Amino acid sequence: MKTLRKFLPLLIVTVCLAVAWVLLKTKPAARSFRPKKSTFNVEAIEVHRQDYQVMIHTRGTVRPRTESTLIPQVSGRIVSVAPAFRAGGFFEEGDELLRIDSSDYETSLVVSEAALAQARLLLAEEEARADQARKDWEKLGDGGRPTALVLREPQLVEARASLASAQARLDEAHRNLSRTRITAPYAGRVLEQRVDFGQFVSTGTVMARIYAVDFAEIRLPLTDRQLAFVNLPELYRGEATYGQGGPKVTLRADFGGRKHSWDGRIVRSEGAIDSRSRQLFVVAQVKDPYGRTVEDRPPLKVGLFVEAQIEGEYLHDVIVIPRTLLKENSYVLVIDGQSKLRRRTVEVLWSDTKNIIVREGLNSGELLCTTQVPFAIDGMTVNTEQGRKKGRRGNLAGSLKKKDPGKSEN
Repeated sequence: MKTLRKFLPLLIVTVCLAVAWVLLKTKPAARSFRPKKSTFNVEAIEVHRQDYQVMIHTRGTVRPRTESTLIPQVSGRIVSVAPAFRAGGFFEEGDELLRIDSSDYETSLVVSEAALAQARLLLAEEEARADQARKDWEKLGDGGRPTALVLREPQLVEARASLASAQARLDEAHRNLSRTRITAPYAGRVLEQRVDFGQFVSTGTVMARIYAVDFAEIRLPLTDRQLAFVNLPELYRGEATYGQGGPKVTLRADFGGRKHSWDGRIVRSEGAIDSRSRQLFVVAQVKDPYGRTVEDRPPLKVGLFVEAQIEGEYLHDVIVIPRTLLKENSYVLVIDGQSKLRRRTVEVLWSDTKNIIVREGLNSGELLCTTQVPFAIDGMTVNTEQGRKKGRRGNLAGSLKKKDPGKSEN
């Protein structure tokens, strides 16, 4: 028993080694095979050079071109108010908006007319006295020259001055009487009404804020990059005022649950760059914004926030591609003649929310990968047969849908 215990561990080790040797000798041979080369199915478009017009997008708020405050030049109680003299009311040039009590000014006019008649009488009397003084001197004089006082010239000058003063006071009385009728200086609309019937107003009282309806204006901010692609009407010292030959602009806004658009033009740029945003404001102008149109769109109201699209310059011999195809803001994926992906750095001339415009880095006829390939490696082999059938020539910017990479082939 003691001998068995002594040699049992050695026996166990020997048996294990024997079993291991047998397993190693009888193991099956491993089969070897070469993995098939995997490719991605991708879509591609063939790019071509073309002409492209830059469209610059910005925003602004509608404001009137001409805005005024109505302030009376005479004092008195308001005795008449026109129906149009309400916030939002329209009026034409020369329409009477308000009337101030004219009783005191009519009295003043009568007093001035009487003073003028009296001054004319005094002047006639002085002229007669002066004429008589001249005749008396000729009869009684010794042939010398009479003095001005003898001929009553100072009295004659005073009488003429009194007549002129009376005439001026009469003219003033006429003006004050006419100023009791507050008339519209131009065709416009009431923005804010501050007085009403029966209220006493004095000189300097703001009665209303009004604005003209011939034009509406919109201040539109442009960045330095945007300014490089738009033809602004600049004005230099000594030149004539701005005309109507600036770039066209289309204004769009939601109003009453519907989208509407208005056409206008850029007529000028402001004289200083905004110190906070470092942008230059240009002014778009819309003619007759409150007139009824064939489209029956609503008026372009003051204070409305609008989106503006300005027609920029034409870019010639450029390539237009969807913005989503630009990787890391520097390169695109090009498929070469051997169906391999290549990273190509491009020079972006212009970009907007949908497109990028490339002048250098791509050539006409090259294939551009439109499928989002994760971890795209330079030199990766791709399959473009299906993708090329679905693509079309020309500008496909903004019209392609992303597709998931296809499965690898076994």
